[in-house]
Amino acid sequence: MSGPHPNDAQRLVADLNALLRLKTTVTGMKLFETVEAMEAIPRIRRPKTVHTTDQIVSMASRLGWTVGITAEDLVGQQCRAVVGLAPRDETGSRYVGVWHGDAESAAGRQQALSCVPHGRYQALAVSPLESGRLDPPDIVLVYATPGQMIILINGLQYTGYRKFEWSVVGETACADSWGRALATGEPSLSLPCFAERRYGGVPDEEMLMALKPEDLRKAVEGMQALARNGIRYPIPPYGIQNDPSAGMGVSYAKA
Repeated sequence: MSGPHPNDAQRLVADLNALLRLKTTVTGMKLFETVEAMEAIPRIRRPKTVHTTDQIVSMASRLGWTVGITAEDLVGQQCRAVVGLAPRDETGSRYVGVWHGDAESAAGRQQALSCVPHGRYQALAVSPLESGRLDPPDIVLVYATPGQMIILINGLQYTGYRKFEWSVVGETACADSWGRALATGEPSLSLPCFAERRYGGVPDEEMLMALKPEDLRKAVEGMQALARNGIRYPIPPYGIQNDPSAGMGVSYAKA
């Protein structure tokens, strides 16, 4: 897919924010086969110390920065492996007695992670989508509350309906979001984990959707259609003791 013009990216983000009133910057993520290609991105920042991938993502989503990394910029193998910058640890022995009570459980989680295959990519960059600097990103990251997220999902399902089935690995939930989306190209929803909230600053109320730019456009078009049908965010409470007939007649039956 050819890269979107920055104005197109800006329009997409403006449409998304108008529909969902997001408070967190919509972020693009892109993998690179060479470090030189990543460093050629305009106005890219390079870390001076090691970080978690959660922190790198939040530099774009919370601070509006464009940041590029290699494996050496990440604090450990787990962060590197999810985005394909290192092989996956299949045993998880370091997590026994911390996140898991036995070796079998630790190994089971490690093997359940969705990771980009190691060997092809040498670098990764994140940037606010509206900057247009990733031209285009491989995936887009949207942080949203559950109420915002269900409307986004409804938009994805407005045409070409499909049932979504997502995973919850627990800790290392970035494997459920950007790991899975980068590896499969499928829209991927996650409950941000302890590390994302502690180190990435993700607030309690936010979930994360990772999806391809074309899927985000599809979701926006679907949400625009839903809004014309009277289904939009914020979802106003109808009242738990009121007769729902009038509201149901609008929301669940064509007028």
